[in-house]
Formats: sequence, structure tokens, C-alpha cells
Amino acid sequence: MSNGNKIVLVTGATGKVGQNFIRRFLSDSAWEKSKIRALCHNRILEENDRIEVVRGSISQLDTVSEAMKEVTHVVHLATCKETPSDVMDVTVRGLFWLLETCRRSPSFRQFILIGGDAGIGHFVYPHPIPVAETQKHSPYKGCYALSKVLEEVMLEQYYTQYDLNGCCLRAPWIMEKDDFKYSLSFGEDVFGGPRWCDLVDSETAKKYKDNNTIPIMTDTTGKPVKRNFVHVEDLAEAIMLSLDHPAARQQLFNVCMDEPVDYRKVADYLEETRNLPNVEIATEFHSTWLDNTKAKFLLDWRPKFDLSRLIDAAWNYERDQNDPRKIWYPG
Repeated sequence: MSNGNKIVLVTGATGKVGQNFIRRFLSDSAWEKSKIRALCHNRILEENDRIEVVRGSISQLDTVSEAMKEVTHVVHLATCKETPSDVMDVTVRGLFWLLETCRRSPSFRQFILIGGDAGIGHFVYPHPIPVAETQKHSPYKGCYALSKVLEEVMLEQYYTQYDLNGCCLRAPWIMEKDDFKYSLSFGEDVFGGPRWCDLVDSETAKKYKDNNTIPIMTDTTGKPVKRNFVHVEDLAEAIMLSLDHPAARQQLFNVCMDEPVDYRKVADYLEETRNLPNVEIATEFHSTWLDNTKAKFLLDWRPKFDLSRLIDAAWNYERDQNDPRKIWYPG
């Protein structure tokens, strides 16, 4: 089958990963005659000759069946954070309908799931050695981490039951634009967690925000925490490399920066390059180191973002008035 006959269904297409992947896909000459079909619920994409939109909830079989017509590849990005009222509909029912439809479809070729390191404990638990794909599942409290485990287990079960051709790209915290800068804010505009403003008193938080103080997260022993990240451009490239790659069949890959982000090194770099002050903030979190060797070896993937590029990209980014910061889900 030529690429001109392929339709890639993307769930979660309006999110940061979905939009970056679609841009990357549409610019690739090897896929120039292929189409994207976006399954959209609350937000929609603009349609054109290469982007089709199906509207509806992933939890409804009729919607999934319509979206899957003649689809050859699925890139499953739709997810929920700490929203118990929605998480089972998306994570369990939605993924189940997708997988059931895929296994019965005569056109289907490959399923790509974007997983998360929340399913192996993130930085909540200590990991004395680098975390490879063989690490057992260890979700922390809350429904989001549970959902990441359920996704991986469901996909693996379809390998066993139906020999489904799929793969899972397990990503840590995904950064784009100025996300990383705001992940270090002591204000209410902080992106994700920890909420640094909750770890100091309100007067101190305001002072730190006003003078752009950089928090240095430390663990229970007082050492700077190392935490895993991936830039959205590197993740989009990993998805592209996984499409139709024979070595991706029924595999799980850690897709992350070569080294985790060391909060002390972040502070030192910003002090040196931008003269920003810093302060140590004690937490109960632990350092982790995701091992991305398998993705390098089997997919020939290489992340382009290292620590300095991640920082510079975030601090140099200038938002357009039509591109305000929006957080679409808790966390």
C-alpha cells in the first residue's frame, strides 16, 4: 500500500502533541499524499484537502466506528488528567472501542499510543537505577497515573489476544513554547507541578515571583532533583519514525531527553545567562532517569533538545497576542 492510500486517525489532535505531530506529518514528503483524520470533541481543527474532522466523543462506539472508516494508522493522544468524571470514558472505554475497531478493520495497519511515565511512578518514588522499559508499573495516587497503566496494559493485551501491530511511546512531561519557563514560576501562572507558591508563604511567593527567582527542587536528602522531560518536537519526530517502522511492532519505548533535567543546573544556567536568583525548595520527590537507549537503537531516534536548548527556547519564546497561555486540564 502506498502512502497515498493512507489515512492517519489522530485523537487529541487539538492538543500540543497533536498539533505538532500533524504539522510534522503534513510537511513530510514521504507522506505528502496521505491524510489526517482528527477525532475532535470540544475543540476542532480547520479542515482542508488533507485534514478531515470527525466530531464526537471517543467513548461512543458509533463515533469511533465512523472515524475509523478506511483508516490505516491510529495515533492515540487523547487523555485526561485528574478528572475522575472523564478519565474512564477516555482511557478505558475510548481506547477499548478504538482497539476493537482496529482489530476488525480490513484497512488497519498500526496503532501508536502515547503513554506517560506517570505509570511507572514519575518522580514520586525513588528509582536507584535508570528506568528502562522493563520497569514494572507503579502508579502513584490519583486517576491520571492509573490511566497510564491501564492504557499500556490494554494495548499489550491486544498484542497477546489478536497480534495487533502497535507500539507505545512513553513520554515524561512534554514541553513546548514557554512551558518550561512557567513550570518554574512562583505565581498562580505556574504550569503543572509542584505549585511552588504553595511551598512557601504567600509574601515570600510574591517576592520570588516579582524578582523571577528560580526554584531548585531538592529531595528528602537535600540533593537537587533530576526530573525527566521531552520537547514536543522530539516527541513528534519519534511518532513519525514509528509510523510503519518494522522495529516498532509491539514495542514500548521511553521517549525523553538524553539526561533528566537537574534543577540545580537549571538554576546555575539561568543565573549565568540571565542573572536570575534562585532558592532551594525542599520536597518529598525523588530523582529519576529514564533510559531512552531502546528508542535510539531500534528507531534511530535522537532527541535534539538538551538542557540549554530547552531553557533558551522557553525564555526566548515570545507569544503572539492570538496565542495566550491556556491550560486545558488540571495539572
